[in-house]
Amino acid sequence: MSLNAREMTQRTTLSDVLTGRATVPDLVRDAVLVVAYAALVGVTAQVVIHLPFTPVPVTGQTFGVLVGAMALGWRRALAGMLLYLAAGVAGLPWFAGGAGGPGVLAAASFGYLLAFPPAAALVGRLAELRLDRTPWGTVAAMVAGNLAIYAGGLAWLVAAAHLDPARAVLLGVVPFLLGDAIKILLAAGLLPGAWALSGRR
Repeated sequence: MSLNAREMTQRTTLSDVLTGRATVPDLVRDAVLVVAYAALVGVTAQVVIHLPFTPVPVTGQTFGVLVGAMALGWRRALAGMLLYLAAGVAGLPWFAGGAGGPGVLAAASFGYLLAFPPAAALVGRLAELRLDRTPWGTVAAMVAGNLAIYAGGLAWLVAAAHLDPARAVLLGVVPFLLGDAIKILLAAGLLPGAWALSGRR
């Protein structure tokens, strides 16, 4: 096994490989990655499509949450999503459509935001187990992450919007299945491809 291949085996996430030769302390590197991850999700949240029949908008957020988490691993991903939530509730306008502040707690879609930290931790851990290095493994991790986000969103819709579970599924899951399937396919090409390029480099 070459030195480069041995280094890649020892590093558990894509970000470890890409920043492996950084000369800054690990704590500084991790802090930068956490902030950059939160900012990435904030940017993807601005890709918004409002559907007239559901209070939950279609956004690019989940792609940023799940792909970013797999690149970082569970600890940094969890920290990044806790930062994203805390800063957004405090007033930073980086939730979907530029929303921010305590008022978002009343939004019907807030349950999806609450599900971001556990979903990010889940897929980050699956990436550490090397699922992000193959297309099918990436698909499995993305599906697991989406299910975690759906669970949080549906629970909030049922409790906060007073919807029965069947109605909550109709409004909070069904409209997003096609878009999430496209995001999963993109991730299945992007992450294993990035690993392959890192190996060649």
